[in-house]
Amino acid sequence: MPDDGREADFGDLVATVRHIDELWLEWRRQLQAGAEIRQKKSLPLYRKTKVFRIWEPNVIWGTIQTAEYAAAIFDEAANLYGTPSDTEAAVAKRLERQRYLYKGDRIFNVLLGEQALYSNHGGSEVLRAQLDRMLAVLALPRLSLGIVPRSAPLDIWIGHGFSMFDDKLVMVETYSAEMSVTQPGEIETYMKAFELHRQAAVYGRVARELILSAIDHFNR
Repeated sequence: MPDDGREADFGDLVATVRHIDELWLEWRRQLQAGAEIRQKKSLPLYRKTKVFRIWEPNVIWGTIQTAEYAAAIFDEAANLYGTPSDTEAAVAKRLERQRYLYKGDRIFNVLLGEQALYSNHGGSEVLRAQLDRMLAVLALPRLSLGIVPRSAPLDIWIGHGFSMFDDKLVMVETYSAEMSVTQPGEIETYMKAFELHRQAAVYGRVARELILSAIDHFNR
């Protein structure tokens, strides 16, 4: 006679594996037809999210990127994964997200590591324009932009970047794949990590001075 218990366990295991497969998506698979499709998938998530928490230790957050900076990032990805380069279309979809900075009642809590101001994607001219863009968005009323100085005392290691959408989803990007975190306990860990990074961040005038220092560096 079949072991109903084992069959049930096997069914649960299959469901779990399929769930993991949905939450861990290889970049080569996601980008096999180009980056535009992946960028388009972000728009519904942005529409329904009310509170964003973003930590980017070494790159400028996508939603405040200039078109030229974003193009450099997409070109780098296509080169790394050997996937089709549809940079112009992908940039257009990424820039669509910027409208949410100006409409609705969404709150954007964004933290960047100071290294992000110096990571040279696209060349000095592209980066200077990107840093000028950052000076402009500092004034946006629903955007809280903090920078963690390189010399700031830390209560947590720098770690990897992540994006938190309300308290329901965290997206983590690695070199090989994108991971979706949905377990409440794990989300709580990311929430705590974000708060610890925020304690080390500077805002307003001090953040502006860090950006101006980076601009001066690339002007030299």
